Amino acid sequence: MGSLKIENIRKSFGSVEVLKGIDLEVTDGEFVVFVGPSGCGKSTLLRIIAGLEDSTSGKVLIDGGDVGNVPPARRGIAMVFQTYALYPHLTVKNNMSLGLKQAGTLADEIARRVGIASSMLSLEPYLERRPAELSGGQRQRVAIGRAVVREPKLFLFDEPLSNLDAALRVNTRLEIAQLHRRLAATMIYVTHDQVEAMTLADKIVVLNNGQVEQVGAPMELYNSPANEFVAGFIGSPKMNFIDGGRLGETAKTIGVRPEHITVDRNAGTWKGTVIHAEHLGADTNLYIDTEKAGLLTVRIFGVYDAEPGAAIYATPDPARTYRFGADGRVIR
Repeated sequence: MGSLKIENIRKSFGSVEVLKGIDLEVTDGEFVVFVGPSGCGKSTLLRIIAGLEDSTSGKVLIDGGDVGNVPPARRGIAMVFQTYALYPHLTVKNNMSLGLKQAGTLADEIARRVGIASSMLSLEPYLERRPAELSGGQRQRVAIGRAVVREPKLFLFDEPLSNLDAALRVNTRLEIAQLHRRLAATMIYVTHDQVEAMTLADKIVVLNNGQVEQVGAPMELYNSPANEFVAGFIGSPKMNFIDGGRLGETAKTIGVRPEHITVDRNAGTWKGTVIHAEHLGADTNLYIDTEKAGLLTVRIFGVYDAEPGAAIYATPDPARTYRFGADGRVIR
């Protein structure tokens, strides 16, 4: 089992309140991602769950038990950090097994767990190597393997892919997703990268300024954002926001995603001029300065030839346009 319940968690550093009453439930086996901009409190919340940071008030319950006074080593959690934190003088096998040895686990059991974890993470060829002989992606897999061998109730990941290059991030992200399916374990994962959140999570928790903005499945947040912040944070390129007054709307802001705008050279809703085109191969991003809606980003699937200065019309899909009130919340 690995359920988690957070009740009204608050955290202040001096006069600065960084967590402002967080409530959350994570069921056994879920993959939950905390996402938000830098400074939103996501890593602080993860550290409170791990017991590495004390909350100012509130409760953390793991499998129904309050762990507020339980030290990190006895909470049944394993944490994977942004930095690998491997011992340079130890082999991969010894890095993975050190915690078990320190806990007095029998040698046969250690060998069994290391064998299973190394097989899952394709680390068998590297067990006798030291960290200096490994790539960045391999080192991160060792750090994940060190967590796996502990067979914890909860896996906690704190931006584990931040130090990897783009290709390795994609590969390691896939490995983490496969690991979750194999273990059926409860995982909580912190990132500022909404692509990681969308591709990994069963449930996303969007944090901003120490508060939960919205909780939901990835496509739920994409299709039905609760407010302007979530709408702008989820999706890449980000949603276009247009002053409602410019369009004669009663809503304060109109939102439309780049992929929900079509373009035509002869007719459309908003006339404009192409100011820049990003040709990405599979997609083309156009930046269009329109007379009525201002600067828009338009995402076109496939190749679209448009030179800067070209006249063009942009038309939003009315069924996929969002209206936001003065409080920033979506108007249903």
